[in-house]
Amino acid sequence: MKVINEFKTFAMKGNVIDMAVGIIIGAAFGKIVSSVVNDIIMPPIGFLIGGVNFTDLKFVIKEATGTTPAVTINYGNFLQVTFDFLIVAFAIFMVIKAINSLKRKEEATPSTPPEPSKEEILLTEIRDLLKKQ
Repeated sequence: MKVINEFKTFAMKGNVIDMAVGIIIGAAFGKIVSSVVNDIIMPPIGFLIGGVNFTDLKFVIKEATGTTPAVTINYGNFLQVTFDFLIVAFAIFMVIKAINSLKRKEEATPSTPPEPSKEEILLTEIRDLLKKQ
């Protein structure tokens, strides 16, 4: 029973719940990103590079015989997934860069200086008294 209580305490911590929500939203967002890459970004890129579809590239180790399928190394699919990852990573990089730029602009705006502490006020008064002497 002690292990169950420890697990319950662990599972109910805010960080674990936040992480679970993030993973669920990330999985749903992954479908959107995949659609953007496959349906919007890749067609123009495929057109520009002559309509090459990387997923069809493969190295045949053994040809198909009868009902036995061919044994292949599908390096084209690997290239396509890697290319998709690079596009997504670059897009996310640009979004993060834009967000950081906005944060820097926000931080650069002048704000009112913080109130001096009691010690600073006291030291300022002492300094002014010493100057008068």
